[in-house]
Amino acid sequence: MSDTATPPAPAERPVPRLKTKYNDQIKGELKSSLDISNVMQVPTVSKIVINMGVGRATQQPSLLESAVADLQLIAGQKPIVTLAKNSIAGFKLREGQAIGTKVTLRGDRMWEFLDRLIAVAIPRIRDFRGLPAHSWDGRGNYTFGLKEQTVFPEIDYDKVDVPRGMDITIVTTADTDAAGKALLDAFGFPFKKGEDAENEPRKKRNKRGSHRGPGKKK
Repeated sequence: MSDTATPPAPAERPVPRLKTKYNDQIKGELKSSLDISNVMQVPTVSKIVINMGVGRATQQPSLLESAVADLQLIAGQKPIVTLAKNSIAGFKLREGQAIGTKVTLRGDRMWEFLDRLIAVAIPRIRDFRGLPAHSWDGRGNYTFGLKEQTVFPEIDYDKVDVPRGMDITIVTTADTDAAGKALLDAFGFPFKKGEDAENEPRKKRNKRGSHRGPGKKK
């Protein structure tokens, strides 16, 4: 008989709290409130894209390095460096130059980030009066900005070199902005109330080369 001990099986990663709440509670509530017959058609979040622009990265490369480090701490995943797609002489910007960093979250990391965003980061925003109610793209996706990275507790305030804002896009499987907002409302997103609560999508840009967001279902 061998004396070699069998190594213990790796512990299973716990299911994210917000994912469990969605599957056990929110999905059923949305199926009823949105009058959806097939539960598979109930909207959910498919991915979250976080983007940090670093305008002075071409003059101070260290700023880009710090932004990448901050975003990795915030997202729990290594981000990529974004590059300029076109040259702009007025800004001394050349095609291919590094101008920022972004990360795309899916799966459990997405759910964990979404939970921290709602429960921890947003409540730490100074003078917070609610998220903009009109920042929808017409296809059920929502984008909003944060002015400082320090709302995330993963960032050590004493080690911050410069304040960094970011844009966060919540990409959903909803077909309409109304369904997308119903989903985020169910998660507890603190949208502005009153007149600002009307759900009006932003005007789309149809010009060639214009920004159309991160898209859906990729």
